[in-house]
Amino acid sequence: MIRRLLLTLCTLALGLAAGAHAAEPIRIGTTQSLTGEFQEFGTNQLRGLQMWAGDVNSRGKLLGRPVEIVHYDDGSDPARSAELYRKLIEQDRVDLLVGPYSSDITMAASKVAQEHGFPMLTLGASADQIWARGYENIVGLDVPSTRYMDGALRAAADQGARTLALVYEENDFTRDVVPGVLSKAQELGLQVVLNSPTSSAADIPGQVKRRAAANADVIMSLHYLEEGVALVRALKQAQVKPDMLVFGVAASLAEFGQQLPGDVEGITGVTQWLRGVRLPGAQDFAYRYRKLYGYNPGAYDVLGYSGGQVMEAAVRLAGTTDRAAVREQLHTMTFSSLLGIYQVDADGRQVGKENYLLQWQGKDRRLVKPDKLAQSKLIYPMP
Repeated sequence: MIRRLLLTLCTLALGLAAGAHAAEPIRIGTTQSLTGEFQEFGTNQLRGLQMWAGDVNSRGKLLGRPVEIVHYDDGSDPARSAELYRKLIEQDRVDLLVGPYSSDITMAASKVAQEHGFPMLTLGASADQIWARGYENIVGLDVPSTRYMDGALRAAADQGARTLALVYEENDFTRDVVPGVLSKAQELGLQVVLNSPTSSAADIPGQVKRRAAANADVIMSLHYLEEGVALVRALKQAQVKPDMLVFGVAASLAEFGQQLPGDVEGITGVTQWLRGVRLPGAQDFAYRYRKLYGYNPGAYDVLGYSGGQVMEAAVRLAGTTDRAAVREQLHTMTFSSLLGIYQVDADGRQVGKENYLLQWQGKDRRLVKPDKLAQSKLIYPMP
């Protein structure tokens, strides 16, 4: 009798231990820029990722385990991010990694992931250098830099544009985007009449003067928010008005319109996603996101959420959080996320989708390309 009781107690203890182990969370580590130059992007990516984790946990968890996002603020600093990813791996003992915002920061962070054999799904990072190093652990969700502006260039050429002025700040992102723009422009018959880098917002007026002399149909800016706002103001002051003004980053942000009230009508921008896009689940996500956070989601919120979706799909297909098994799925699967089709090439570059084109119309951003997903028609020339 005593022996049977002891056996029962042991069996119960083992069951409780197994249950406790099964309930241990799947810990996904990330750093995001919650302060510093990229805080708007990083904050939005983190909110999207956290919303995804909440959705997974509310609908029955992942492989029977809750999902936990372990995150730190990298302060928009590559060295700080690398240090924190090392902490996530060595001290926090996370299971998997999701990348930070920006190509510069991701370059540093992904090196740490590779050294430790951790698969990392990058979010808002598109510099081709990230994948040119042969890191088998790094796969991308964002469209690669060399193809980043293809849709915008095609839209301009289709409207009859013939000349292009290209202005940008030199960094890891633009080092790849610029050659891609030049190559695609040549393919489409667009003559590049100005190719002008800057080092800061203070250089913007000089760029405007050079563009005015070049008299291009299209001005394409690869600047972030601060420099993008400065460019629009400088163009207005100089009374320079191209047929199309298109941004690689700045115009996709709501803050762009907030900082330029009355001056954004007709400006176009490249985006990975926009509220109103005719993709499955987009409207439901936008409604729930606004209810949760109090404002409408943008591309970087969706990058965070979609990053979670892709990682979830890889884990479910692998049936485990084993890093080698998850890495294999991230490299081989095709998955339809909120952002669009996820599929990578042998080096881990995203090849499943192309960026979209938006235009500021009536104080709001409207998706205008591709036609099958568009909310409105592209207005060209800009009013």
